[in-house]
Amino acid sequence: MPRPVVVRAFDYQDGYREIWHSHEQAQLVYATSGVVRILTPAGSWLLPPSRAMWIVPGVDHELHAVGAVALRSVYFEPDAVSWLSADCSMIEVSGLLHELIVGMLADPLEYAPDSRAALIAPLLLRALQDAPAAHGGLLPLPTDARLRQICEKLMHDPGNNNTLEVWGEQFGLSTRTLARHFRDETGLSFGQWRQQMRVSEAVYRLILKEPLARVAETLGYASQSAFITMFRKSMGTTPQRYLTSLG
Repeated sequence: MPRPVVVRAFDYQDGYREIWHSHEQAQLVYATSGVVRILTPAGSWLLPPSRAMWIVPGVDHELHAVGAVALRSVYFEPDAVSWLSADCSMIEVSGLLHELIVGMLADPLEYAPDSRAALIAPLLLRALQDAPAAHGGLLPLPTDARLRQICEKLMHDPGNNNTLEVWGEQFGLSTRTLARHFRDETGLSFGQWRQQMRVSEAVYRLILKEPLARVAETLGYASQSAFITMFRKSMGTTPQRYLTSLG
């Protein structure tokens, strides 16, 4: 890269898909508006504007735009972020961090040593190093082919309420074996995984302005109030307030 730290701006329309690829540099993905769904070998991540995601060098990933997305990607030569974890992760974006990222866009990628971008870069690195981790957002996916098929079927039909017993019969596994493998590979029980998947799917559909009643029905909830209760328990707020927080 022309400099150890550079920022690039990308604007995507709803539904845009950037297919699987990787970078030699570390990348911080940050959407100032809209929501980005990021796929990695570890699973599916949902990235609202209040958060940014570290993608470590060499990790394959795919990006999906949910709604109109203003994406700001920060790229780092590996030596510039030697403190970075070996795993992809999410961080909370403060007002200062937002301004530092956006501020670097005023100068070209090959910014002068005495430019504003050159002055911002060290402060940006410090702010990123101190940024608090954001929990949640990752929907882990198993590597076992049979479990992966179950997860893919559920993601295509999020309202499916089949029990583990039903899935076990389809794939020739006992309920106990299936439950154990699911927890071993995802860190979640089958019920926890399905609820987390439904939350991610709910956020996706709500951002696209799908009516709340239809979202609840699609995700398999008997009533709109039951869906809102689940969403509040998972996200700490109601669907309407969550959407308002996205700006």
